[in-house]
Amino acid sequence: MAELLKGKPVADRLTEQNVARAEKLKANGIIPTLAIVRLGENPGDLSYERGALKRAEATGIAVKQFVFAEEMAQAELLDQIAAINADDRIHGVLIFRPLPKHIDDQAVCDALAPEKDMDGITSGSMAGVFMGTEEGFPPCTAEACMEILDYYGVDLSGRKVTVMGRSLVIGKPAAMMAMDRNATVTVLHSRTALEDFQAAGAGADVVIAALGRAKMIGPDRLGRDQYIIDVGINVDEDGKLCGDVDFEAAEPLAAGITPVPGGVGSVTTAMLMKHVIQAAERTVK
Repeated sequence: MAELLKGKPVADRLTEQNVARAEKLKANGIIPTLAIVRLGENPGDLSYERGALKRAEATGIAVKQFVFAEEMAQAELLDQIAAINADDRIHGVLIFRPLPKHIDDQAVCDALAPEKDMDGITSGSMAGVFMGTEEGFPPCTAEACMEILDYYGVDLSGRKVTVMGRSLVIGKPAAMMAMDRNATVTVLHSRTALEDFQAAGAGADVVIAALGRAKMIGPDRLGRDQYIIDVGINVDEDGKLCGDVDFEAAEPLAAGITPVPGGVGSVTTAMLMKHVIQAAERTVK
């Protein structure tokens, strides 16, 4: 039976560390502050926002909410982001995306100051991930994958890591962070030939699944004694939350596996708070 790589103890440890760092900042007169920018009332955004507000309160981070109508003009949104960039009291910004179709998503990402980009949406943050610098911040979910592996003592050095997915949100940054830990990384995607997909999946020591397709990854695409990080959040045919990995089929074969729910998602908001604190610490002269 596989070790269950639950997210709660990882998130709890992160929060404990974040609280101590937040208290130190406050002792120096700095209140770490996150701005949340949301257009409309998307249920998924609202759910994540509630979790972020709860985690921020537990951590000692102040939150300023900027909630606008879905019909908000792009020029007005860009003006709001410019004002947030200029506000020294705000250390980090989370912008809920995807934005409404009439908004140029890239223009909004480019408008945000990388030093306030908490979820790796700016070109500066991506450059920081790929060049190994501290410009901006990596996407919270991708970094949460690494945090879980670190917590459970999975050393990536010299190991084969297969990343299933190539998005800028998870796949590509997770692959770069794994390489920074001296792993040999293979990235698979929707156009990878099935036989190559199966071979790379079966030959990996660690699998990070981020394809966004419910239970797509089964034993035919996995090996034995692997550590599996399942980033997917999907709804199955019974209306239940599930991951990209067929948990019931994969769990007996794995060395360790994250559950869905209760895995990566619960670490992501704690990582968001860590980024806010890091951003506040970087302002200390």
